[in-house]
Amino acid sequence: MKVAIVGATGMVGTEIIAVLEAYKLPVDTYYFVASERSAGKPIQFNNETYTIIGLDAAVEKQPNIAIFSAGGETSLEWAPKFEAVGTTVIDNSSAFRMDADKRLVVPEINASLLQRGDKIIANPNCSTIQLVMVLAPLHKKYGVKRAVVSTYQSISGSGMKAMRQLENEKNGVNGEMAYPYPIDGNCLPHCDSFTENGYTKEEMKLTNETKKILDPSINVTATAVRVPVSGGHSEAVNIEFESDFELAEVRKILHETEGVTLKDNPDTNTYPMPLYAKGKDDVFVGRIRRDESQANTLNLWIVADNLRKGAATNAVQIAAYVIEKGLVG
Repeated sequence: MKVAIVGATGMVGTEIIAVLEAYKLPVDTYYFVASERSAGKPIQFNNETYTIIGLDAAVEKQPNIAIFSAGGETSLEWAPKFEAVGTTVIDNSSAFRMDADKRLVVPEINASLLQRGDKIIANPNCSTIQLVMVLAPLHKKYGVKRAVVSTYQSISGSGMKAMRQLENEKNGVNGEMAYPYPIDGNCLPHCDSFTENGYTKEEMKLTNETKKILDPSINVTATAVRVPVSGGHSEAVNIEFESDFELAEVRKILHETEGVTLKDNPDTNTYPMPLYAKGKDDVFVGRIRRDESQANTLNLWIVADNLRKGAATNAVQIAAYVIEKGLVG
């Protein structure tokens, strides 16, 4: 079993390496892949030193699995080349998510749909993953009609340039700007670029990906906001159901959901926070309460580390699944 990590030196690639060290997949050989300017440099994995290789060399190795985290343009160009040599590609970019012929997978929800012929598998957007992890069991029980989502997204979702901008601003240093405005002490209602309907791409990802993963009949509307937090996305979610619910049952369902941790006790100030979620693989949910302005409607608060379950962990879980089920060549 041979696995390539494409984009191994980036923020998500680095996190994928950390997750792989923890998961201990039955893999014989790893290849760490980056741009040609990084080829030949050393990289540490499992207390061993590996040498980074370029994309051409990685394709020649014909890995069984390639986990991509190198941006949409790289995925569009190189994923088909890996597919052509029999590799199963797990892609973290948005390149293939809404492709009707590609699976969009959160393993706890829909990994069972994967087949041996699925050679390019899309990893959902980070904000979508944590949302559907909570919506899925509730939809199964009560039928989700509509979700109104307000996100509070970490700057780590914008990459190293954004991280440097925040640090520079905190230290009074003039530097390169990832955002059109300062982020320190500020909130930007602007995640990704704006589309013709006035929503950002990030907001439309929440709508379209939720429909593809869970149910096309679910209506989702979102406002995505970038906040000066270094790691972890938060979401305030208002969910309208087809049928009524009991709060105790909602809590029980979420408590028993794989990959979800319930943190919901106002008496002890117990609720999810990015600070608590950092470096963890679960999705955390709390502040669960009935919407008293409308029937069959629930409010809750969802937090996850966007670099872990929102990206790296989900991709590694997909890899683990396809290996376990014998879905790779």
